[in-house]
Amino acid sequence: MRPDLCLEYAGRRYGLRGPWVLRGVDLTVAPGRLVRVEGANGTGKSTLLRLLSGIDAPSEGRITGRPRTAYVPERFPPALPFTAVGYLTHLGTVHGLSRTAAARAAGEWLERLGAAAYADTPMARLSKGGSQKAAVAQALLAEPELLVLDEAWTGLDTGARAELERAVAERTAAGGSVVFVDHDPRRLAGLPDATYAVRDGSLVPCDVAGPLPSGPHVTVEAQGPPDGRLPDDVRRAVTSAEETAPGSYRLTVPVPRSDALLRALLAARPPWHVVSVAPRADTPGSGR
Repeated sequence: MRPDLCLEYAGRRYGLRGPWVLRGVDLTVAPGRLVRVEGANGTGKSTLLRLLSGIDAPSEGRITGRPRTAYVPERFPPALPFTAVGYLTHLGTVHGLSRTAAARAAGEWLERLGAAAYADTPMARLSKGGSQKAAVAQALLAEPELLVLDEAWTGLDTGARAELERAVAERTAAGGSVVFVDHDPRRLAGLPDATYAVRDGSLVPCDVAGPLPSGPHVTVEAQGPPDGRLPDDVRRAVTSAEETAPGSYRLTVPVPRSDALLRALLAARPPWHVVSVAPRADTPGSGR
């Protein structure tokens, strides 16, 4: 297993005498971890992600345990001299894939993200949404050990947003790490292993998931492998988990976290079988 990625008293400023954007940042990202970064605009979130992705080097401190990393920036430059599939194939070879494997992966990710119809469209002619799909696809081509996402869901349609969340679950289930920033507090709600806020140039740990949402709940009946062990990200999302038979569970989850729970079950390895989803008996309007 790869070593942890560690930032040790890392700081970053632009120019020899520029103001410090970040300073004294200590952060460890272990394999298989999902980490959320929060903070107001201009606080240094993107700078932190650029340090993690290796695009920027720290002005002080150090970073150790560098994994194979892919990055989706907040703004992706679309005016490149390639078609969408040509660009992705080229990036796949840069990431170490053979040209055949890169072309295959490019086609698969364009299909998954709903962009196969404009595979042969020049990058400069893609819409904002199409350009963002290409940005996401290039980061996922070679199954990175660390995936860094800076507002990566912005500009994607509903299907592509769901597919990116599924890809995040797949990466962490396979032992990869994901660090992400997103303006929507509901994004992957309840699933991060750790949440940090960037404040006044420092990185501050937050309560991992916060209180579980109140209000309507649903009950999910799920069948897993014979050992019956619930994935950790499933346990974090639910209010309660009752084992009804070896490997079978009745899970109670707040409605805002139900989609994330279902994705976590389906992305588990081996995947869990979702038997049924129904309103909880005491949920208003459930008819029971």
